[in-house]
Amino acid sequence: MTTEKLQKVLARSGFGSRREMEGAISQGRVSVNGKTAQLGDRIGPSDQVSLDSRPVTLKTMDETPRRVIMYNKPEGELCTRRDPEGRRTVFDRLPRLKGERWIAVGRLDINTSGLLLFTTDGELANKLMHPSMQVEREYAVRVMGNATQAQVQAMVEGVMLEDGPANFTDVQEFGGEGINTWFHVVILEGRNREVRRLWESQGLTVSRLKRVRYGNIFLDKRAKAGEWTELTQEEVDELSNLAGIEAKRVPELTPDEKNRWSRDKDKRRPVRGVGPSKRGESRGGPSKGSESRGGSSKRGESRGGSSKSGESRGNGRPSSKSSARNAPPSRKR
Repeated sequence: MTTEKLQKVLARSGFGSRREMEGAISQGRVSVNGKTAQLGDRIGPSDQVSLDSRPVTLKTMDETPRRVIMYNKPEGELCTRRDPEGRRTVFDRLPRLKGERWIAVGRLDINTSGLLLFTTDGELANKLMHPSMQVEREYAVRVMGNATQAQVQAMVEGVMLEDGPANFTDVQEFGGEGINTWFHVVILEGRNREVRRLWESQGLTVSRLKRVRYGNIFLDKRAKAGEWTELTQEEVDELSNLAGIEAKRVPELTPDEKNRWSRDKDKRRPVRGVGPSKRGESRGGPSKGSESRGGSSKRGESRGGSSKSGESRGNGRPSSKSSARNAPPSRKR
């Protein structure tokens, strides 16, 4: 009889990410055939599993739907399902599901905005987040201070942070004046506040941070701040290929789901970040030049290192001093 790791089956069935399920098992919240489960347990088709004392229905690979949505997170929202202090979370704005859960592909801290992916497929989420997959995350960063060539080169070559070595694979300057300069940076993992900490290691402070790409998915006009959009079959297939797993058909929404998702969108209108912005900062997304829906970005002259693709990318400088200070500049493709 074929068996699989318990946390893998729970994640695939939509109860959370694999890491969340490992935590649930460690906390004694999962039982198999009436006995408290342990990390490392494997289960087969005939085993009875309960989560938080409630029997759960597990799904095979073929039964697991693979939906993916792209959400444009505003500043001020938390990447958690519930907050004890009642603050707004990213899950408050997502379309409701029956018998499934949205699983976040990575996290963004409360002061970071931009692209977040959510999926119903725990295996896809786990693969896309795992450091071994080397999936690119690209950010638009506004830095306070004058970054030198030596500082940029140091961040590309790698610096030692408190939780180990870290580096950017690509750093591109995108304009701005004085102490407020925009960059686009690429990183291959998702450690806590890693982008900010890399800049801080050089004595520089990040004043705005926005994720604009995850793998082959770029943040675009389909999702304004506080809005989500479902990815197409082609985009989901590209993510599956990136994760090294078999492509799967995206299920069509039933009439009931269409009505429910439409109502959810109407109720969850786009918002701006909490509190007034400083110095008239714009909280809008990347401009028209960055509205790609897939593929790799085109690279231009890099101040430190190059991307995997090795392609050339233009500077995309903002057209005015005001826009250079306030809006995340885009890449030309």
